[in-house]
Amino acid sequence: MTNSPPGLPIAQSLALRELSRFSRQPARIVAAVATPLLIWGVLAAGVGGAASGAGPGVSYGAYVVPGIAAMSVTFSAIFAAMSLIEDRASGFLQGVLISPAPRWAVIAGKIAGGSLIALAQGLLILALGPALDVPGLTVNVQGLGLAALALLSMSVGVTALGLALAWVVNSSAGFHGVMNLVLMPMLLLSGAFFPVASSSRWIAFISDANPLGWAVRSMHSALGVMPTDPWAWAGAAAFPAAACALAGVVMRRRSAPSPKPEPAQPSPA
Repeated sequence: MTNSPPGLPIAQSLALRELSRFSRQPARIVAAVATPLLIWGVLAAGVGGAASGAGPGVSYGAYVVPGIAAMSVTFSAIFAAMSLIEDRASGFLQGVLISPAPRWAVIAGKIAGGSLIALAQGLLILALGPALDVPGLTVNVQGLGLAALALLSMSVGVTALGLALAWVVNSSAGFHGVMNLVLMPMLLLSGAFFPVASSSRWIAFISDANPLGWAVRSMHSALGVMPTDPWAWAGAAAFPAAACALAGVVMRRRSAPSPKPEPAQPSPA
């Protein structure tokens, strides 16, 4: 009887496959960099010198830098989840699932590949923040390191959550609906683009319970935009663990739905 192949090399191969797929899509790379910078420029210039609500001397441009990094991570996680649906439609996913590869290796490989891509995009935004000389943004090695840790937690957590959601739908159109219902409201209500302290009480409550809000507030505190919030850091550390556990439960106990067949074309008369 042959032994099952070890899971770690399989997870590494799947992660490298995600990175290779991303590197072969120049349009996606350009969009991943240009879109967040464009949105940051529009928001920073549009709001201009308006107070961010985070504290004296902190511009809105400084406040929104972690938010733009969070947006980049969220969009990247959406693309990672879309790749799962593409793998299912092409038959690649079914081939992996019926192979001797352990299911945990498939889950870990997809999460690792998508998280690395999301983290790289978010780190690029954080690195460009100091280069743009944004007023009110405290930049030092310790602050950037802590912000990178918060961004890592968000990258793993959002990627795992996106893959769990993509696992239960069987079409790209269906996943877009799930994305608009779950991921986008989480981003908008995370405090990434406006301070929740001055918002309605119910919005502040949702932001306090929002996993993305924990990571965003952690990045804000790491970069000196807001005071340190130990509870936010605790939540940012717990989010990726909970999201990976959810992805593991969904992807291990539930079989992947078959892709929807294309509608039959009428035969010519």
